[in-house]
Amino acid sequence: MIVLDIPGRGTYQFKSLVLDMNGTIAIDGIIPESVIERLRKLSGGLEVYVITADTHGRLDSQRDKLPAGIQKVTPPGEGLQKAEFLENLGAETSVAVGNGANDVEMLKLAKLAIAVIGGEGCSAEALGAADIITKSPEAALDLLLDTNRLIATLRR
Repeated sequence: MIVLDIPGRGTYQFKSLVLDMNGTIAIDGIIPESVIERLRKLSGGLEVYVITADTHGRLDSQRDKLPAGIQKVTPPGEGLQKAEFLENLGAETSVAVGNGANDVEMLKLAKLAIAVIGGEGCSAEALGAADIITKSPEAALDLLLDTNRLIATLRR
């Protein structure tokens, strides 16, 4: 668990981290080793989940690398499936990370929502639903590894 006191916002307690795969932590369906290393570190204190529509069809080749639970969503209603998954975990104690239009409902529900503008871009709707926007999945995960970065960004 990660517990933070953010000036002007109060106390945040995070138990779960839910990440979209394609475009968020993976490029063309491949998750970089730099992301996997960070997920390993975070999995010591958080329940980590990767949720994906598997657009590139590479989930099976990446599954064994991930120190995370895997949840696959299917059309129709991918966004609602992601939101329901997060809600069942406990949205008030969850961090969500995404980039796509089908991540918006999940981002809106999470206590902390991080949008990633990576190599596959980020939907305008996801940007609007985020509390923080980062330029890479590594930067997003580093916020949770060095929580002073979160405090500096979110304090009021």
